[in-house]
Amino acid sequence: MIGASRLIRPRRIGAAASRTPLAAIGTASSAAARAHARPYSYQSRPDTSEKETIVKLLYNIGSKKEVEQYLRHFSSVESQKFAVIKVGGAVISDDLATLASALTFLNRVGLYPIVVHGAGPQLNQRLEAANIEARYEDGIRITDGPTLAIAREVFASENRKLVEALERLGTRARPITGGVFVADYLNREKYDRVGRIVHVNREVVESSIRAGCLPILTSLAETPEGQILNVNADIAAGELARVLEPLKIVYLNEKNGLYHGTTGKRIETIHLDEEYDELLKEPWVRYGTKLKLKEIKELLDTLPRSSSVAIISAEHLHKELFTHSGAGTLIMRGHRLFSEQDLASVDSDRLRALLMEQDPSIASGESTAASYWQKLAALKRAGGQYWIYGDEPYQVAAIVTRTPGQGISVLDKFVASKAAVLGNITDNAWKLIVRDHPQLVWSVPRTDDNLSWHFDRADGSWGAGDNIVFWYGVEDWKKISSMVSAMHGAARASTPPSPAPSAPSAPAPAGSRGYSTMARRVAPRAAGSTGRRSYSTQRPPRPALRVGLIGARGYTGRELIKLIDGHPQFELAYVSSRELAGKPVPNYTKAQISHVNLSAQQVGELTREGRQAVDVWIMALPNNVAAPFVAEINNAAAQLSPDQQPVVVDLSADYRFDTTGQWAYGLPELHRASLRNSTTGRISNPGCYATGSQLGIAPLLPYLDSTRLPSVFGVSGYSGAGTKPSPKNDPGFLQDNLIPYAPVNHIHEREIGHSLTRLCKPEYPFGAQNPLKVQFSPHVAPFFQGIALTLHVPLRMSMSVKDMVEVYREFYQGERLVHVVESAPLVRDNSEKHYAVVGGFAVPPHGEDSGSAQLAERRAVLNVTLDNLLKCAATQAIQNMNIAMGIGEYTGIPLADKPTMS
Repeated sequence: MIGASRLIRPRRIGAAASRTPLAAIGTASSAAARAHARPYSYQSRPDTSEKETIVKLLYNIGSKKEVEQYLRHFSSVESQKFAVIKVGGAVISDDLATLASALTFLNRVGLYPIVVHGAGPQLNQRLEAANIEARYEDGIRITDGPTLAIAREVFASENRKLVEALERLGTRARPITGGVFVADYLNREKYDRVGRIVHVNREVVESSIRAGCLPILTSLAETPEGQILNVNADIAAGELARVLEPLKIVYLNEKNGLYHGTTGKRIETIHLDEEYDELLKEPWVRYGTKLKLKEIKELLDTLPRSSSVAIISAEHLHKELFTHSGAGTLIMRGHRLFSEQDLASVDSDRLRALLMEQDPSIASGESTAASYWQKLAALKRAGGQYWIYGDEPYQVAAIVTRTPGQGISVLDKFVASKAAVLGNITDNAWKLIVRDHPQLVWSVPRTDDNLSWHFDRADGSWGAGDNIVFWYGVEDWKKISSMVSAMHGAARASTPPSPAPSAPSAPAPAGSRGYSTMARRVAPRAAGSTGRRSYSTQRPPRPALRVGLIGARGYTGRELIKLIDGHPQFELAYVSSRELAGKPVPNYTKAQISHVNLSAQQVGELTREGRQAVDVWIMALPNNVAAPFVAEINNAAAQLSPDQQPVVVDLSADYRFDTTGQWAYGLPELHRASLRNSTTGRISNPGCYATGSQLGIAPLLPYLDSTRLPSVFGVSGYSGAGTKPSPKNDPGFLQDNLIPYAPVNHIHEREIGHSLTRLCKPEYPFGAQNPLKVQFSPHVAPFFQGIALTLHVPLRMSMSVKDMVEVYREFYQGERLVHVVESAPLVRDNSEKHYAVVGGFAVPPHGEDSGSAQLAERRAVLNVTLDNLLKCAATQAIQNMNIAMGIGEYTGIPLADKPTMS
């Protein structure tokens, strides 16, 4: 049995922070007296009562024990050795208030993070306004005299913005725009005024902290002769860290971490000593990702093992720093782990010392290490096995046993030192254990302080007397009953378990029952999820969510029926079609139901019954038909409590241009935040061409030429023309033919520009004052389903194919339904697939150096393929329904790690 050890839960994929502490800081610190900058003077640590209040706020994101543990850890070093935080220019322009609140929060608990910031997007915007082309070589900005002059102004301005934002919150900050970094020219002939840092003047930083001010640094450097040089902010932060040797080096980014290129999941932790070599072999670790990992390894190799790198968003910074679960990606050197099956192969003295310190039964004298060694030896003599897991310095140890003839392994002990907990080595050890033991069981006292760790890792649990039995990878209830009985004797449970839907009923395992769980393996949360970890047990699956489908005759309606049939949490309640009323619903196996013909009034009457009648209404109707149904739903829902109001997903174009704020635009890859934050439950599914075109253009929005328009040449299968007979869906007419239609003002042409404009940030060439427009030419082809798009996107700068591929792969990193490939995707490969494929990247060859020829060179060409009935319609509707109902975004959607390519 695993005792109430000091093992702390490892980090969880996709964990995100509650906004409560940052919001409280933003509110509490907005007193008028604090809105003014104050002169620099020596200042004592923050007021004790205020600090205690802030620490209590931290308890909202983690346990008191873990918060106080990290506070002691960070406070145990000199102030300048807490953290160096690198802030990108985009964070300052897009998320300044959150950044200032996060830094203020840290300062309120007595910490002094050192900030090094960049200003890349702001500089590009200023250069464009001055008609100076931004030029790069090997990813490094070529910095000539005019560029450097503007860079100095931009850096000073952005530095001032951050300092003033902090002081408005009552946090004293010192702007440091020079005097810290001394540099030589990196390669004057190649990059001009770009520096290579040769010395860091730490006294400038330390004097700011002694004065009670947060140091806010730009990354500009000077030569010994006083020439200003441009230095990448990542490099400057790294060089500063090499001198100060802080506990944390933090890189703030918008994606809130690094994402695995194959699984799409956020990478929780990377232990470089154990994982680096294998990680670099992964096919998705390329270009910018590989360079970033190499830079981080080179940095951490020069720092103490206690130092680590965190990649996180400003919003979740406090959760990353003060909880074991974290929120972004944590990278550390760690130690290599070992696995042995013989006590003689490990250092038994060091293992004994760890058990005597961390294992409750041995530490209390109830048992001894020697007697435990004898138990392991006896198990082996009887034909059983045991495995010992640990790391090189013996900061963590786990012992797994298996009795003769037993297929399920037992996690007998799992202990860790404080250093292992703070370093998340427990997480790495767990991964190694479950790799070797796909089925695992273990027992923990109910009084264990870290039960949440076990609940998070287990697939199910069973309360038995004073202990809780956990299991992982076991789905057979007979096996579960047997192993609980074996571990806890013959006492009978008072209540039987609640099995998962697919599991047969089983006799109750032995042992007095307090509660049980059977965890469901559902799709992971998407990036940006805001859910908190729950400390309670997972409940049995709730009843299926009831779906009402209005408009089932069309091709999209048929695909929706198939997807709902295979969805683990949705079921059809009503399928309405005027033409098919009374006929059985095909391709649906969960129940025998027939089509009905519901009027708008009847839909409203069903809505009045609340969610016991329908949880989600899908409007799969032609344009300009859904309004009466939506009006009846809205009128009925207004009389219901919010938890009884249904979600409405409309597949027509009726609400895609909504300006009232009532309808969220349902393209999750680009509008996921607004979908998750929507409180109205009204979602407008995008159009088919519009979906593919936006996925193709969105990554290039920061680089568009404001004087020229993107163009899209689109070809769709004839299913896109609907079921109503016309030349556009007549296979005979289409044979050996390609039909152009709506050459101007197609509704998707307007939708593409309208929706992409909503994505534009202030520094982008287009925005609310200068809306983006596109030129769109649709065509119908002889094939049934699928869409092929060729996009020509004008750019304000030259870009290589390699640059384009890297931009797209980074933009769609972690997305499960968008694949980026280098070659041109084909319609036949994408037909009947649920994902979109972006590829076929090309740029015109360099020719003349002036005039229209040069302008024509500055464009990107690419292809997008996707299925007009699935990712463009039915699959996307399921994505949106999943998000609206708070379940895994990809639940019920067949996924593929790689696209099909001919």
